[in-house]
Amino acid sequence: MSSIQFKLPTFVDDVLTILDTTGADPQLLKLELTESFLVDDVIAKMSALKARGVSFSIDDFGTGYSSLAYIKQMPFDQLKIDRSFVREILNNPNDATIARSIIGLADSLGLEVIAEGVENEDQYAFLKQAGCRAFQGYFFSRPRSMDDFEKQAGQTVLPSR
Repeated sequence: MSSIQFKLPTFVDDVLTILDTTGADPQLLKLELTESFLVDDVIAKMSALKARGVSFSIDDFGTGYSSLAYIKQMPFDQLKIDRSFVREILNNPNDATIARSIIGLADSLGLEVIAEGVENEDQYAFLKQAGCRAFQGYFFSRPRSMDDFEKQAGQTVLPSR
């Protein structure tokens, strides 16, 4: 989501209205925020949505304004290992160390961790051995339309409108 959307005064009410109107399970909603707009006024909005069951993930962790103070203050559920670290994880010892450190940090803080940009089996195996349990990337699937996804899943993902 964009920082502009998140900073709207009606953001929390808008999200809660959509959840109420659609009947969607808030525990299935995860809002992704980039580190670059994590500021103090965001904490109250995040806390209000988290109280209703919405979870949060830090996208691009370690590539921007990484502040451990933010991580301990904000109600995050998940850290995402940025694809820039995953891309060279097998060839660059620094990227491998950073990925393992993010996994260890998340584990220590009771957070989930997800690796993005996993493109081959070797990257997947390395990350899995390092303790990562969630992954995104072309190794699993190319982007697809909602119709194609629903056909593969064999069900409608969103309520009919």
